[in-house]
Amino acid sequence: MPPSRIARRSILASETALQRAGDGFFDWLDHVWSAAGCAHPIRLFGDLDVVDSRTGELTRSLSTTGMPDGVIYKACGNRRATVCPACADTYRRDAFQLIRSGLAGGKTVPASVARHPAVFATFTAPSFGPVHTRHVRRHICTDRAHCSCRPEPCHARRDLTHCDHGEPAACFARHEPGDSRLGQPLCPDCYDHDHHVVWNNHASELWRRTKQAISRHLNRLASARGLPPVRVSHGKVAEYQARGAVHFHALLRLDGLEPDDPAAILPPPPGITAVDLDAAARLAAAHITCTTDPHPAHPDGWFITWGEQVDVRIISLHGESVSDAMVAGYLAKYATKGTEVTGHSSRRLQHHNIGLYADPGGTHTERLVHAAWTLGDHPGFESLRRWAHMLGFGGHFLTKARHYSVTFAALRAARVHYRRTQPQGPDYADERFERQDDLDTQTTVVLARLSYVGTGWKTTGDALLANTAADQARRRHEAGREELAHELHALARSKEVA
Repeated sequence: MPPSRIARRSILASETALQRAGDGFFDWLDHVWSAAGCAHPIRLFGDLDVVDSRTGELTRSLSTTGMPDGVIYKACGNRRATVCPACADTYRRDAFQLIRSGLAGGKTVPASVARHPAVFATFTAPSFGPVHTRHVRRHICTDRAHCSCRPEPCHARRDLTHCDHGEPAACFARHEPGDSRLGQPLCPDCYDHDHHVVWNNHASELWRRTKQAISRHLNRLASARGLPPVRVSHGKVAEYQARGAVHFHALLRLDGLEPDDPAAILPPPPGITAVDLDAAARLAAAHITCTTDPHPAHPDGWFITWGEQVDVRIISLHGESVSDAMVAGYLAKYATKGTEVTGHSSRRLQHHNIGLYADPGGTHTERLVHAAWTLGDHPGFESLRRWAHMLGFGGHFLTKARHYSVTFAALRAARVHYRRTQPQGPDYADERFERQDDLDTQTTVVLARLSYVGTGWKTTGDALLANTAADQARRRHEAGREELAHELHALARSKEVA
């Protein structure tokens, strides 16, 4: 009996892995180490020139033709865990540091921000039609991600009425967390898919106006109390609900404002508290709206507003409400997600493949994609077609105010500097790069003239070996962090006993 396709691919991977594991394997592994865990590394070829920044003299010139495989491997850097788990994990860790430093200090952010009033607010989309939900009135579980609490009936009604399309307007099921019906409309024909994708598309503008209203309200309050002006800094993450609507989790921090030094991060005046910030966020969510431009499908434009479910919680470093670590971990986790929760996942759509994902009479997400694509064929709404694969939402999934904390670029630069001065690969435990002095004094500049070759590993064997080595290194690092955390905990307990 001939081997199956999967068996043949496994045999081919083993053969190519054995070929790579011969002479030169460790040189190759050292060369690809920075992208070893990536699922789809970028292959680049060209030349690298090392120039002395003080004299402008060319000190060294390298070509990728003399490197293993004749290319440079670069990690894809995709933030979505379903696309590349390794790069998404790096993004998640950076997001955690970015968000938490804005609450507790560090990473160039002064430690005094830990005493600034801060709240964690969730802004949701309005209803575009009833959908199947799982509502738990009172949680008694310890892990909401694996909630086993008994939910309320989905849409219980005393009268068993039907909509105009003959679908029942009630659902008495108590849905389990993994129920495929969650987020699906009770009647797909009654659901306003057009308004849904337009709302997603304008959600970022609604947030901009809301943030502006919060700042203005607090400054009017400060002026009435005879206090100096204040500034609201934020970190925000977008998350898709099961129904395909975007909602925002925003961390709002109150700062003081010095007109002569706007870049300074100062404590706010003592007369403005977290309670005032809480009230300002709720007030803005209830009153801020906007209306889109007219469209042939809706001549008066669509009305854009927040939903009724707005949650605001005060953040505390001592755990009285929600802690800084809880908020940072929560936001960082959702920063690596996309539309997967809706059951839809695709790259940017074009005319040749839109039929695979859009159907006016299909599933809920197919109708949303169709609505975005169709409405986007009109001047002023082109972004709907551009972001049809994201159900209309075209904003960034993690944004922050300029003064909130450190940037992703700064975190990446620090990581690059660290890696270039540390041992590389599994067999370099006692060696360091000779570039240490150059990196510390910034006396050299590397000029790259590189071109794109392709995406992915050259063979399945290469992917197997590189990812296995990266996974082993990752496990060693995790074990080291756990051991360090255990030692610190034991030290703290010994001091308490003493």
